[in-house]
Amino acid sequence: MTGTKNRRPLTSRDTGWARAVTRRLAATRITPDQVSAFSVVAAVLAGLSLAAVAWADGGWAIAALLVGAAMVQLRLLCNLFDGMLAVEAGRGGPAGAFWNEVPDRPADIAILVGMGMGAGEPWLGWAAAVLAVFVAYLRAFGVSLGQAADYRGPMAKQHRMAAVTVAAVGAAVLSPWVAPGAVLAVALWVIVAGSTVTALRRGRTVHDRLL
Repeated sequence: MTGTKNRRPLTSRDTGWARAVTRRLAATRITPDQVSAFSVVAAVLAGLSLAAVAWADGGWAIAALLVGAAMVQLRLLCNLFDGMLAVEAGRGGPAGAFWNEVPDRPADIAILVGMGMGAGEPWLGWAAAVLAVFVAYLRAFGVSLGQAADYRGPMAKQHRMAAVTVAAVGAAVLSPWVAPGAVLAVALWVIVAGSTVTALRRGRTVHDRLL
C-alpha cells in the first residue's frame, strides 16, 4: 500500500506510541509486506488457541483463551503497522496493495473457524468466516467499480476482532461459572448477526451508487 486513497480510517495512527513503533520499524530491514504476512501467523496462532478451548480445561483453557485474545490483538497491530510503515515511513513496495488486502482473508477465516471449534460449533465459526469474507468482498467490489471504500459496520474487521477479544477474555474470567465454549458461541452469533447487517448495508450502497 503506497497511498492513502480508500485507506481504512484508524485513529490509532495518530497516537504517539504508534508513530514511535513505526519509526523503530522503519529503522530496520523489516518491510510492510513482511508485517502483513506475519499477521496471518498471528491469526493462525489465535485460531489454534481458541480451538484448543474445546479440549482444554481449567487453567489450560484460561491460558488458551488469553493467548488467543493476545494473538488477535497482535494481528490487528500488524494490520496497523504494515500501513504506517508503507505510507507514513514511505517504505511501500509495488506489491503493497496485494499484501495489504489478501492476508486479511485467511486471517479472518483462521480466527473465526478456530473460535467456532472452541465453542463446539464449527459450523457457526464457518458461517462467521464466510460472512466476514463476503463483507470484505463487497467493499473491494465497490472499489473496483470506482466507488469509495465502504468500511462501515456494525461488523467491520475491527469490530469482529474486538468481539473475539472481548469474548475470549470474558470467557476466561467467567470460566468458573460459565462454560467458555458457551461464551464464544454467543459472540459468534453476535458476529454472524452483525455481519449480515453489514453485508446488507454495503451491498445496498454498492447497488445504489450504480443508479
